[in-house]
Amino acid sequence: MLERNPVIFIILAFVVIMIGTTVTMIAPFKWINSAGDRIAEVKPYTPLQQEGRDIYMREGCNNCHTQTVRTLTADVERYGNGGGYSRSGEFVYDRPHLWGSRRTGPDLARIGLKYPDPKGAWHRKHLENPRSVVPASNMPSYAFLNEPLDTTYSERKMKLLKFPYTQADLDDLKGKSEMDAIIAYMRKLGTDLSVKKAEAAMQPPADQKNPFSDLKNVKAEALSIFAQNCASCHGDKRQGGLGPALKGSSKSDAALFAIISTGVEANGMPGFSGSLDQQKIWKLVTLIKLGKQDD
Repeated sequence: MLERNPVIFIILAFVVIMIGTTVTMIAPFKWINSAGDRIAEVKPYTPLQQEGRDIYMREGCNNCHTQTVRTLTADVERYGNGGGYSRSGEFVYDRPHLWGSRRTGPDLARIGLKYPDPKGAWHRKHLENPRSVVPASNMPSYAFLNEPLDTTYSERKMKLLKFPYTQADLDDLKGKSEMDAIIAYMRKLGTDLSVKKAEAAMQPPADQKNPFSDLKNVKAEALSIFAQNCASCHGDKRQGGLGPALKGSSKSDAALFAIISTGVEANGMPGFSGSLDQQKIWKLVTLIKLGKQDD
């Protein structure tokens, strides 16, 4: 009986475990990350982005945030940000991958598409004080990342990972902080693949007019919509912040509708057509156009 001979039992158990490990963990590396898995648009990380990724792992961000948009429609609508579900070829340069399994916070696979600001202003504000942009957030503050980046091993990392880099890439690390690095990494996530702007379909008909001409009738709901979606960047009293002040506007109602619907990529403003219906967007337009008169 095997249970009476512990040495043989341990050896056989080890053999069984190793067979399972080989089949599920070792053998697959023979055929993954091959030329067929790669997507031409997906580029390796730059030294700054790689440093940011290492800080992301060091701080345990993957314990609360996943990085994989599943093929479920609800997942794509909530986290796809126009980029759709995740493809295997997106992760060929991720060592290790950070798919994760726990969503205490939102999925970040497409966060670079949601906040495309080239200066990363939203990310900086969010990391320094999460509740300044998401009042209900239980995420800790990472203001301590505003310290000089240690670049001692940067070139060695790039060589080890066999990522291409230039001296200019390494020089770009000079004077950077850990905050700069993690923001660079966050801004890359999801941006390599070409994206079809689904928000463009949210344009109202050319002859459609704003159905809400009287602010008093919609002010309470408009303020609530603004507080949930806009206040983090434009101020809780519409006084401005990351974005401009929104107390009155010379733009037409249709122009404001288009901006709210599709966003302004150059300024890092996301589009809201995926989360707000036309009625809510029109109410925001009314608040922005007429709010100054009522303050």
